[in-house]
Parts: sequence; structure tokens; C-alpha cells
Amino acid sequence: MGSNRKRNLSGDTGDESQGPQATEEPSRRRKLVATSADAQPSSSTEIRGQGQSQEALSTRPSTFLPYPDLKTSHSTVKQTPFQQPSQLISFSYTPEHVQEFTDSALRYFVDPPLGSNLGYGYERWLRHEDTRGRIDALLKAVSTVKQDPARGAMLPAEIGVVAWRGVMTKILTAPYENRDGWELNVMFVNGTLYFEEHATEERLKEKNNMDPRQRSQTYYGYAFESYCTSDTPKAREHEKDSRTGAPPGWGGDVNTNVQWCSVVRTKLGDTRMIIGGEVDCVRGKYTGQTDTFVELKTSLAIRGHYDETKFERKLLKFYFQSFLLGVPEIVVGFRTPAGVVNTVQSFKTIQLPRLVRGKPGAWDPLVCLEWGHRVLTFLKDSVRRTARDGNELPVPVWRVKFVPGSGISVDELDRAGVEDVVNGEDRVGFLPTWYWEELRREEQPTRPQDRTAAALPTPTLAKAGWQI
Repeated sequence: MGSNRKRNLSGDTGDESQGPQATEEPSRRRKLVATSADAQPSSSTEIRGQGQSQEALSTRPSTFLPYPDLKTSHSTVKQTPFQQPSQLISFSYTPEHVQEFTDSALRYFVDPPLGSNLGYGYERWLRHEDTRGRIDALLKAVSTVKQDPARGAMLPAEIGVVAWRGVMTKILTAPYENRDGWELNVMFVNGTLYFEEHATEERLKEKNNMDPRQRSQTYYGYAFESYCTSDTPKAREHEKDSRTGAPPGWGGDVNTNVQWCSVVRTKLGDTRMIIGGEVDCVRGKYTGQTDTFVELKTSLAIRGHYDETKFERKLLKFYFQSFLLGVPEIVVGFRTPAGVVNTVQSFKTIQLPRLVRGKPGAWDPLVCLEWGHRVLTFLKDSVRRTARDGNELPVPVWRVKFVPGSGISVDELDRAGVEDVVNGEDRVGFLPTWYWEELRREEQPTRPQDRTAAALPTPTLAKAGWQI
């Protein structure tokens, strides 16, 4: 039987960001004017990577929100509350990558044998290609919850954000990212921010045409999941399968079309969020909540101080990927460069920050949570302000650029930019039209500051060829 393999639900982008200019442009976007205190630099030191002083930026309108100064933020960071995630619904993708609201793709954790060869089955790998980071499946889950009287009662009255877990992880960890930039599409409807990672065709082509080394290392992670999971809670015998020739502990050939996903509700600061993401497996019994979830990872075996430092940096994303979905356990398979597992170690998610605390250059989850709260507040203030000032299009879409070592900028897309987001599909912005029609039938928000931004006009964009 094919095993449930994890794939990235939203792709990276490496495009360079424009600087924090706030002037009108004849390009694909219109700059926002930011006036909130969060959007203004607080000292005259130079913004990293921009070559302009914060003092100069504060004298003119700006859409720019700088990252916190990591040299001082650890001592000044405020505690930002985060609510324990609670599962609303789960769903599966079949081997043909068809979404269904069952647990058919649920897998159970089993101890993998040491010495497992992570290269086994590589030539039979069925890989689901990276596509635009659409949130259709997540919206389908939200819609299903709303229509279920029992589950619908668990939805918060006001939803501030709907996003994939991978996107929220990248937002929260951005202050510590010094290499890869990326872009985010944002819509604001009925008081809710919808996030979709923006991936250009060039970037998708790059991700789907990895060089052999990248491809094999990516496969190692999926193969480790096969050794660690079973379709029943009962542990497998670690013996070679005489019928198939599979090595001891092998759980089935890799098919990344198959996924089991969880959708949770949670809260960051004063913003209620619905987040969805793939879950690798559960330990023992599936309870219908997140308390037995397990995340599986691989990493090169630690051979010295450099390897240790590199692994500790990786723990930041390990931590938030699990933290945001309420996953309590992370199992890491440490491998040789040739892809042989020589150590397996289990970590409690909540204890990961302690492993790096006090070390030079250590990451701090409190910095990330405070930053995430600032970003959400900044985006809500920005889109509300431009809605009051008047949008160029009846259904606006914003583009947020994350610039490594610097900060984020926000632009409103013009018509050509929105059409690029639609991509000839049956959509309003990046929301599927069926979901947009559902929103139109729902009660309008009552908060005065949301009414302008939440207007739901009938779109005039062309529709063609959209499928779930």
C-alpha cells in the first residue's frame, strides 16, 4: 500500500523585493500609505538591506514594516498569547490527489529500524508537482465545517485569518530568515484576511525541475516517513518482505499525492485564525484532536560544532511547523550523507526553544510571535485604510514582499496583477468563485471599520476552466 508522504503545501519564491518607496507607480501595483506606529522605524539606524536610514523613511509615506532588531529584541520582547490549537476537521487526499473528508490517508507511527536506506524506492517515487499555493482545499474544509451544525458551533464568530500552516510558519520565522525572500497574496473579505503564497511560473518550474542532488535529498524525507508509518496502529515486523524484496520496516512506496491534513482553530494575540496543514502520522490512537500528532523530519547526523549549529537553526522551522497545528512530538531521523539512518530521536515540541536558549545567535519564539502579531495588525490596518481611500478594483488583492534581513512591503495589485493571480481560472482574486458566492450569501460584518473593505461586488473578471 502506498504510504502518506508529506509535500509542501505552498512554494517558496526567491524574487527580490522593491524598496519601501511609497510613490505612485505605472507598474502592476499601487503602493499603500502606512501611518500606523508599527509601520514607522523607531530609530535612525540603517534598515538592513535597504541602504536608507530609518529616520529618512519616517519622513515620507511608507508601506514598509521593518523586522525587529534581533540584537535588542530578545530583551524587550513582549509576551504575545497564542491559543492551543483545536481541530475543526480533517481530510485526506487520495492517490489521485482528490480531496475527500475521510481519514483514509491517516498513518500511525511505528519505530523505524536503524540502518534504514532512505534511497530505497526512489525510482518508483510518484511525485505530486508543486503548483500555485491555492487555499481551495482549506476553504472547502471551512465550508464543510460551516454546513455541519455540530462542527459549525466550534467556529469562532469572527475569523481574522485563513491560511495554510506553511505560510504562517514563514511569516513568523521571517525575522530570522537571511537568505530566501518570498511573496504573499492577501485578500480581505468580511473582516477576514486570506493568505496565499505567490509563486511565479519561473519559480514553479525551478521547484519541479530540481537537480539530482536536491531531488534525492528531498526523497530521503519522504522515505523516512515510509519507514516510520503504517496504515494500522500495530507495529510492523522488521523483517525483509520476501514477496516484494522491500527492506525491513518499509511502509510502502512513496506517493506524494496522498496526504492527511488537519484544520485547526487558534488565536495569536487578538486575531482568531483557521490554519490547515498536513500531519505525518499519529502515535497510538487518533483521538480526533491534535494530542497524538507526530511530525517526522530528517537531518544530517551531527558530526561537530558546525553541524550542531546548523541543526539548531533548523529547529526554528521544526518548532513552528508543529506548534501552529498543535503537534506535540517531532521525531528526527539523523542520516549519513549517503542516506542511511543511524540515529532516531524524539523531541517534545514545547521543549525545542530550551535546546537553543542562551546560545550565540539563538532564535526566540517570543520574538516570532510578537512579530507575527505586528504583521497581522499592520496588514489589517493597511487594507482597511486603502479600502476607505478607494480601491482601483472592486475586488482588491494585495502583494506582500518579505525581504531577508530587512522587512516587508505591501502593494495593491492593479488589474493586470490581479488577472495574473486569477490565472484564467474560475476565481475572484485567488478565492474560488463558489466560495466567493458563499461569502456573498453570508451576513455582512457589523464592525464599522470592516464594512468598506468587506463589500462583495459581483466580479467582472473572466472565468474559465477552474477545477478543485
